[in-house]
Amino acid sequence: MVSEIRRHRRRPLLRPILTLASFAGALLLGAPSALAQSGGASDAPTAGWQNGFFLQSADGANRLQLGLLTQFDGRFAVDDEADALTDSFVIRRLRPSLRGRIGDRFEFFLSPDFAGGTLVVQDAYFDTRFSPAFRVRVGKGKTPFGYERLQSASTMLFIERALPTAVAPNRDLGIQLLGDVANNKLSYAVGIFNGTRDGANVDVDNNDGKDLIGRVVVRPVDGLTVALAGSTGSHRGPASLPSYRTTVFQQTFFSYDGASADGRLNRYSPYLSYYSGPFGAFVEYVRSSLPVARGELRETIGHQAWQAAASWVLTGERATENGVVPERPFSFSSGGGRGALQLALRYQELSVDNDAFALGLASASSNRKAEAWSVGLNWYLNRNLLYRLHYERTSFEDGSARPTENTLAFRSQINF
Repeated sequence: MVSEIRRHRRRPLLRPILTLASFAGALLLGAPSALAQSGGASDAPTAGWQNGFFLQSADGANRLQLGLLTQFDGRFAVDDEADALTDSFVIRRLRPSLRGRIGDRFEFFLSPDFAGGTLVVQDAYFDTRFSPAFRVRVGKGKTPFGYERLQSASTMLFIERALPTAVAPNRDLGIQLLGDVANNKLSYAVGIFNGTRDGANVDVDNNDGKDLIGRVVVRPVDGLTVALAGSTGSHRGPASLPSYRTTVFQQTFFSYDGASADGRLNRYSPYLSYYSGPFGAFVEYVRSSLPVARGELRETIGHQAWQAAASWVLTGERATENGVVPERPFSFSSGGGRGALQLALRYQELSVDNDAFALGLASASSNRKAEAWSVGLNWYLNRNLLYRLHYERTSFEDGSARPTENTLAFRSQINF
């Protein structure tokens, strides 16, 4: 009897809830809105595919877009007679994303990563867009530093970013101001962040000091970009010292031993890129310097890296910083397209000041310098699917007797 009374009491509450849910569902499916039925605007919210699944209001002021980046790699060592490296298949990135706009001027981006069976929040920030020339961003994201670091992982020229990215900061939490002026001929970004060691992506601040990071980009003519970035901040403790690894197999070739950061970390990075038709090229340099202490010893140690890369789209499509869009997407049907093929070449090197070794600050297994050259072939099937094939040879100088690392890697990628 009691249960029967409760059942009757719930029904009046369920009816308006179900009615409201049905009304919302009708809106999402594109049914005429209540406003249209009452004689107002007839446009309904839209949904569909636009390089990603999206849902937005009729006026476009509110929008939600779902994205996904998946990268499946095979990485193999060549001439590894000592079996020092492990050949493997890996899920390099597994990143769903949620991008949105609220009230026309407020935007957000959320992107976790599930690769390796571990959840990491890569990006989580919120923008207030006052105008194209002035935007405020708060949260976690890439700092405005470096050329290749700021490129999307889905549009990089090679399977992994080059050694200069290891000297640049990765993602950090903070607040920044950014914008584009003079018809996008000039861009700027400047912000205050918790501060990270070289190459680090952190969520918890381990320093009381904060980093000031800024970048200015100039595009004087079509296709040419020149930029300069810099950062400064106080860092202390062993957790603030960097270690450097090879790009493909991520083998550590330099680290500190028994030392701590003890002062101001300064970085600067100029870079230049040029794209014209099927040709693209860029040059990037990054340097960081940091006082390193062990006991009574204290010395400023510099770390520097640079790269030069060039590419040519063999099928004639236009090369850009955002990848290549095939004119004839690949299709199995008769007379279908073949996609776009791109050849890529790169040279890179990273070196550490001699003082790190002369003063005994470096670990015994460290090398002072690593240099590598790479060749790659990228096959863009369509806007969202691609394959990469990549060979890289890395050699080491000064320090431990480390054999040359020869790697062959491939990648299959879905991105939208």
